[in-house]
Amino acid sequence: MGFNERVWEVTKQIPKGKVSTYKEIAKALNCRAYRAVGNALNKNPFAPIVPCHRVVSSNGGLGGFAYGVKAKIKILKTEGIEIKEDKIVEFEKRLFKLKTFQEIKR
Repeated sequence: MGFNERVWEVTKQIPKGKVSTYKEIAKALNCRAYRAVGNALNKNPFAPIVPCHRVVSSNGGLGGFAYGVKAKIKILKTEGIEIKEDKIVEFEKRLFKLKTFQEIKR
């Protein structure tokens, strides 16, 4: 399984109504390749099964989205996530802590 596939596998854990970060995904993969995580998510062919729209920046900012940030905002709002000034409201409360890739594969 390649890097992108591992990113997508980890990302599938994020439930509706929660978000995680590029950094948290990289940590779950035991690496620091935050930008590579973003690139993998940008190439995600399995949306919405792999919910890349639920991945945001570590400061609660929205980050990117292959279909544009406006589309990301719209989807997140339908999942009950409030956004104000392009940031997740109550970010820490919405942050989902991921299992490591090794834990998922057990």
